Amino acid sequence: MDAWSAERQIKEKDMRQVEEYYDVIVVGAGHAGCEAALAAARLGCETIMFTVSMDSVALMPCNPNIGGSSKGHLVREIDALGGEMGKNIDKTYIQSKMLNKSKGPAVHSLRAQADKDAYSRAMRFTLQNTDHLTLRQAEVTQILVEEGEIQGVVTHSGAVYHGKTVVLATGTYLKSRCLYGDVVDYTGPNGLQAANDLSRSLEENGIELYRFKTGTPARIDRRSVDFTVMEEQFGDEKIVPFSFTHKEEEIKREQISCWLTYTNEETHKIIRENLDRSPLYSGMIEGTGPRYCPSIEDKVVRFADKSRHQLFIEPEGEFTNEMYVGGMSSSLPEDVQYAMYRTVKGLENVKIIRNAYAIEYDCINPNQLKLSLEFKKISGLFSGGQFNGSSGYEEAAGQGLIAGINAARKCQGKDPVILDRSQAYIGVLIDDLVTKENHEPYRMMTSRAEYRLLLRQDNADMRLTDIGYAVGLIDKDRYDKFCKKRIQIEEEIQRVKKINIGAGKAVQNLLVEKGSTPLKSASTLAELIKRPELNYECLAPLDPERQPLDEDVIEQVNINLKYEGYISRQMKQVDQFKKMENKLIPEEICYEEVHNLRKEAIQKLNDVRPHSIGQASRISGVSPSDISVLLVYMEQFRHRK
Repeated sequence: MDAWSAERQIKEKDMRQVEEYYDVIVVGAGHAGCEAALAAARLGCETIMFTVSMDSVALMPCNPNIGGSSKGHLVREIDALGGEMGKNIDKTYIQSKMLNKSKGPAVHSLRAQADKDAYSRAMRFTLQNTDHLTLRQAEVTQILVEEGEIQGVVTHSGAVYHGKTVVLATGTYLKSRCLYGDVVDYTGPNGLQAANDLSRSLEENGIELYRFKTGTPARIDRRSVDFTVMEEQFGDEKIVPFSFTHKEEEIKREQISCWLTYTNEETHKIIRENLDRSPLYSGMIEGTGPRYCPSIEDKVVRFADKSRHQLFIEPEGEFTNEMYVGGMSSSLPEDVQYAMYRTVKGLENVKIIRNAYAIEYDCINPNQLKLSLEFKKISGLFSGGQFNGSSGYEEAAGQGLIAGINAARKCQGKDPVILDRSQAYIGVLIDDLVTKENHEPYRMMTSRAEYRLLLRQDNADMRLTDIGYAVGLIDKDRYDKFCKKRIQIEEEIQRVKKINIGAGKAVQNLLVEKGSTPLKSASTLAELIKRPELNYECLAPLDPERQPLDEDVIEQVNINLKYEGYISRQMKQVDQFKKMENKLIPEEICYEEVHNLRKEAIQKLNDVRPHSIGQASRISGVSPSDISVLLVYMEQFRHRK
């Protein structure tokens, strides 16, 4: 019998206090917590997930959608690794759109409007029917740490839960308060219970906390909206699933419209006149808000030259009259909210169901984390989601998945999974959080990725399914199907490169019909596919030997051929990037001993403790000359050993 089991037997004799033992403990049941708990349990670890309310499981307290620009990339990566978010939104969407279709494939991004109640309910059902996973409604008030190692957690009732690893995924609930005007509610999102005691325990264990803020718009009554003066926004006719396990025909359903309207000068006048009553501006809120998802007060002040701002009126679900006013989050008082909303075309007689509000909460300085999302100073303690200083459901879920995988692998004595910036948007996200200084909620954007032509949403499975399978979250059947798809793509690319097309009459007629320049001499089919106005599908009459292929295979053939030169160039850049990433920095290195390293660089390097030279080069305050000095020192360090 091992020490863990012996201790468990002794403890169980004392029944005066609830005491239980788990491999992985997850604190929080938002999008990060759900992915973390599912990953750990699916990897065979006995897992318990705590939530302050069962009603908050996979809650969508802000915008009721999944995906969007760059965020759609994250969801498809989560799915490729074996996570649940993509599958869940495919089950519960009410409108689906591929964004940026007029641009190149690197920025195409899927977005779906969710039925928020159905989304939460479906995720909760999945969690409750997953082996090795227990859900528990209770507030965690304390973490147990001994000699720098996590031991478990304590709940408000005094119950003790021992764990080999713990994942903190508290979202916006730590010491949270919701504000609009002079009204302050000491609650979490949607009036749910806040977690007020855990912060103290974290600080006592040396964890540095920040105070961040975000906000959400009002919810309005559909019956009070005049849609006849708004622009109807339809979903796509062709549905692209988030999950690579789904086909269009399996998930296609009737969609619900959204609506577009605009603020105006009268709206802006009311907002400007009442800025002193907004907690976001009055100083009532100490926390830092998201620059890239501003409140309507922010928009009016920062973009004073704009006469109007877009507003999207979006349904919250199929069986509710509540509608979300996208683009108009606010913390203005109730009377001002009514006044400003009613200046908007179509909302002249609007009735508010839930006021807009700002929420302020505790989160960590993510520089305290390793790239595995484990705390540097507390072994076995991991962290994911908005608690790491990010914003957004998708960013949270991606971190939660990695934290859950690595918590499980820690229990199993395995090395952590670390995705780098060339592999995934998840890798970019975590690297940015851990390496760079973030003094505001972090939002993922395509512009943050250096290799975004390689990190497309359409090829997330090509990039990450091997990793998901190696970890154990992708089953054999799914992996075999993926391998077949990969072979089909490669074989078809090589086949069309070998097919010669002559300049015959039928060929020339087809090219003219498609608005393309006729051939002067023979060409390969691949070269024709590369033309902007042509593609694999429209050239089918010139390829009679072609065998039927799935749409997703055809898509990859098209993109890989059309952007072959650009992809090849970016792959060479990645090779250079990898060289720096593979230069690992010894954990025991003492930066104070590195001669000619600037004091600022020493401080920043000590704060972050970078994993590699590549990561060190991305730290603000570390210059190229500092990196050169560090490389020389590392060479000397290795020789000394």
